[in-house]
Amino acid sequence: MTDVTILHNPRCSTSRAALEAVTEAGAQDVEVIDYLKTPLDEAALRALLAKLEDAPTDLVRRDAAFAAAGLTEDDVQTADQVVAVLVAHPQLMQRPVLVRPDRAIIGRPKNRVPGFLAGSS
Repeated sequence: MTDVTILHNPRCSTSRAALEAVTEAGAQDVEVIDYLKTPLDEAALRALLAKLEDAPTDLVRRDAAFAAAGLTEDDVQTADQVVAVLVAHPQLMQRPVLVRPDRAIIGRPKNRVPGFLAGSS
């Protein structure tokens, strides 16, 4: 079983820092998924949301690409909407996301990562 899965964007400094923290924490089995090269499908997103300790809407980045896609806050209020948006626009997924078998967090801010890796919130 995988100790930690990290949904990673290698171009993101916060995502790189989380990957380094996972390595430094001594995780024995780490799966790194570059979610831009291998986007999550609907089923994987629903499974992720079921474990996510953050609100589903927090999984969507609100940046220039969000606006360019013509999206508003009204488009990402429910889990179903979040799944639909992220299937259509995987680049809008927050990064990094760290996943254990029973729970997941968005690794922002960076100081959330060590506690998650240690087993606390």
